Amino acid sequence: MWDRRHFMSIYDLDGADVMHLLEYAVETKKKAVAGELPGLLAGKSMAMIFRKPSLRTRMSFEMAMVGAGGYAFYVSDEEIKLGRREAVCDVSRVVSRFVDIMMIRTFDQAEAEELAKFAGVPVINGLTDMYHPCQVMGDMMTVIEHKGRIEGLKVVFLGDGNNVANSWINAAAKIDFEFVLATVRGYEPDEAVLSRAKKDGAKVEIVYDPAEAVKDADVVYTDVWTSMGQEGEAEKRRNEMRPLQVNADLLRAARPDAIVMHCLPAHRGEEITDEVMDGPQSVVYDEAENRMHMQRAVILELLLK
Repeated sequence: MWDRRHFMSIYDLDGADVMHLLEYAVETKKKAVAGELPGLLAGKSMAMIFRKPSLRTRMSFEMAMVGAGGYAFYVSDEEIKLGRREAVCDVSRVVSRFVDIMMIRTFDQAEAEELAKFAGVPVINGLTDMYHPCQVMGDMMTVIEHKGRIEGLKVVFLGDGNNVANSWINAAAKIDFEFVLATVRGYEPDEAVLSRAKKDGAKVEIVYDPAEAVKDADVVYTDVWTSMGQEGEAEKRRNEMRPLQVNADLLRAARPDAIVMHCLPAHRGEEITDEVMDGPQSVVYDEAENRMHMQRAVILELLLK
C-alpha cells in the first residue's frame, strides 16, 4: 500500500493505487483542457532539483504546478552540488523549510531516496538511472486514452534495459498486461527488478529477436540507445542495437491498430525512423504532453491526499 509520503517508484504502489492515479490523471486532464481546473495548488511551491538537464521533465513539472495555481522553480546542479558541496541530508532538511514539495532528476536512485528520507515534504523521483516512474505512468495514461485500457494488452519495448524498461517491468508487476523487452545480449534490465516482478507473477519476457517480440503487439515502444552519461559508448551501442530499430517493416508484425511510443528525445534514423515517428500510428506527442497531466495528478495526490 502506497503511504503517499513520496513517489520514488511504481513498485511502491499497489495495483489499485496505480489505477487510481491513472484515472485521476485522465480526469484532471479533461478539466485542464476545458479550462476548469481550479487553483488547487494555489500558494504551493515545488523545488525542482536537476543533476541531469531535461526539456520535458522541467517544463512538464513546472507547468503541472502552474496549471493548478502553484509555483515551481529550477535548482541546477551547479547551484547546489548535491552531496558534494553539501550533504544530501542537509539539503533535504533545509529545502523542506522553503517549499511544499520537491522533485529530483539525478543519476543514483539512492541519492533520490536519501533526499526523501530526510525531507519534511513529499519528494518525487523525476528520473534516476534505475527508474523513470513518472514517464511510465504517463505512458500508461496515453495507452488508456488511445486503446481504452492497459490491462490485457501486449506492450513491446525495443532497446536497452534502462530506467524506462525497469519502470515498465515494475508496472507489469502491478497491472495485468504483457511486457516484452526486445534487446541484445548484454543490455538486459536490472536482474533484481526483473526477478522481483516475475516472483510477483508479472507477465514479463526478454526476447532477442525483434520481429518475434513485436508479433501481435498492441504498443510498440522505443527509447534512445545511449542515455545521458553513456556518451562514450554511443558508437558501440549504435552498432549492436541497429537490429532493434522501429521502422515500417518491423511495425508490420504488430497489430494493425498498434500505437507507437517514444519517451523522447529521439535520435531519428537510429532507434526509430521518420516514417514511423511521424506516421499515423505514432502517439509520441500525446505521450509527451501527458507527462504534465500525470505529474500534476501525482502532485495533487501527494499534497492534498
